[in-house]
Amino acid sequence: MVPINTTDGTPQNTRVAGALGAEDSSVRLQAALAVGSTADPDFLEPLVRRCAVETDFFVRDMLSWALTRLPSELTLPRIRRELASEHTQARSQALHTLSKIGDRSAWAWITRDMLQDPDDEVARTAWRVAVVLVPEDERAELGDALVTQLGRGDRTVQLSLSRAFVDLGYVIEPALEKAATDPDPAVATHAAATALLLRDPETGFDAAVHEAKRMATLGPEPAAALAATAAAAAASGDTEASEAAGTTQAAAAATTGSTEPAEAVEAADC
Repeated sequence: MVPINTTDGTPQNTRVAGALGAEDSSVRLQAALAVGSTADPDFLEPLVRRCAVETDFFVRDMLSWALTRLPSELTLPRIRRELASEHTQARSQALHTLSKIGDRSAWAWITRDMLQDPDDEVARTAWRVAVVLVPEDERAELGDALVTQLGRGDRTVQLSLSRAFVDLGYVIEPALEKAATDPDPAVATHAAATALLLRDPETGFDAAVHEAKRMATLGPEPAAALAATAAAAAASGDTEASEAAGTTQAAAAATTGSTEPAEAVEAADC
């Protein structure tokens, strides 16, 4: 571990900054761990600066942890400045650190522009921190803002957004049902799949997308007929049919805008 003696003042800060920027990622990781263990505010600036350029995921996470160890009254204003940085990683890592600190006073800093940032990683991180910090009475409004991002990006991006919706809970269901009728098939499919996950998180993201596409192809009337058939088979004691009924009915509700009450499910990691 990199030794730190905070009584050395600026020269020691220089040595720590050097260790945080070492070529070997294991040295950088140890330096971040050492800084976090001392929890000395003198290292706030070197930590924040390193966050903006660190290439190793594990080191970045350790840097954020070290920042959470410092007094929040000092850390939060400095992190806020990074939210306006021209560097995408600086913005993304600042958002990530805010989610780790969990101070709800930072909610006011999460703007719609951040939620719609053109950089996927910044946007994904903004979605995560928004769900962590949003006040209870603003969850529906956040859901409305996130709906504008449905259909965006590749599987990883869409999974992140679906996860954010599931974490928000049933308050966002009306927005998802409306989006499931969007003329853009990418938006409609993503919305319907997310609505299905909201009702049954154990379905899994890929299975939910597949089911949403299938129901969109069938259309609302065949979907309703399939749901009725599956439900009847389930009533007869067919376990597989019972599972199919739950999935089919949920997807049909998502694609047709049904407001039938759904059974409560826990928001699992999808």
